[in-house]
Amino acid sequence: MTTVGVDIGGTKIAAGVVSEEGKLLESTQWPTDPTSPEVIEDGIVSAVQNFARTYDIEAVGVAACGFVGADRSTVRFAGNVAWRDHPLGQILSERLSLPVVVENDANAAGWAEFQFGAGREVSDMVMMTIGTGLGGAIIVNGKLVRGAFGGAGEIGHMVAVPFGHYCGCGHEGCLEMYASGTALTRAARSREISEPTYMGGVRTYAGDRSKLRGQDVTQAASDGDEAGLELVSHLGYWVGRGAASLAAVLDPELIVIGGGVSRAGDVLLEPARRSFKENLFAMENRPLAPLVISTFENDGGMIGAGDLARRD
Repeated sequence: MTTVGVDIGGTKIAAGVVSEEGKLLESTQWPTDPTSPEVIEDGIVSAVQNFARTYDIEAVGVAACGFVGADRSTVRFAGNVAWRDHPLGQILSERLSLPVVVENDANAAGWAEFQFGAGREVSDMVMMTIGTGLGGAIIVNGKLVRGAFGGAGEIGHMVAVPFGHYCGCGHEGCLEMYASGTALTRAARSREISEPTYMGGVRTYAGDRSKLRGQDVTQAASDGDEAGLELVSHLGYWVGRGAASLAAVLDPELIVIGGGVSRAGDVLLEPARRSFKENLFAMENRPLAPLVISTFENDGGMIGAGDLARRD
């Protein structure tokens, strides 16, 4: 059974044909217009119809950046796209005359890792997706945990620092404000204000701190830049601390780190592992769940969404 998986992000949409083995047979991407649900839907319909000229498409899975309802069709809320109680799945299904399943994007990426990637040998797993924000997916006894209302896995909105930095969700001190690309960008820009030469190893922003981005810092750290390493190490501390809180509640066999920031690899992973051990409840008397980098970088959302559509 061949399906299409679609991953809707804040800046781009990616769509691909997914085989039963979790392989991408063909894919495409285009910019997102976050202000127009209709433009997003038109793009998805066009992509699926183009794939259908070559492949026998039987279902479509959509990984959406937002709070997806328990009906797995309605996007209740999205911070970066103009969706409010939007019946995305129903609209696409009617236009395509195909079954359409909508899933949270982090859930879809986590499912891809569980089925075909880093988590394929375990039955209990947590994934932390560290990009602009911080998302998550929870697998318990081989099943994706969605919760009673479809909103489980929003680990970025656990409170890490009471009365801390304001979050885009409207609350203060969310873990996302300390363990995400946004947090990395804020830390780098703040440090550059107090020490104008601190980020000297990051050349891409040409001295204009408003252009300094988290991915610039991540790249600098990967290249061995001292400032980049310090900032990514601090980010890793918060990732590990968040992972320890998750382990105290869920006790997973494996914690997978994904998202764009995970490209830093061991530069991020080693401080995260140290922090995880330091903050883990009853560390001396329990097995230590491994923290590993995801297998799929940008393709996990498509692969997971396509596979979930096939199964449902």
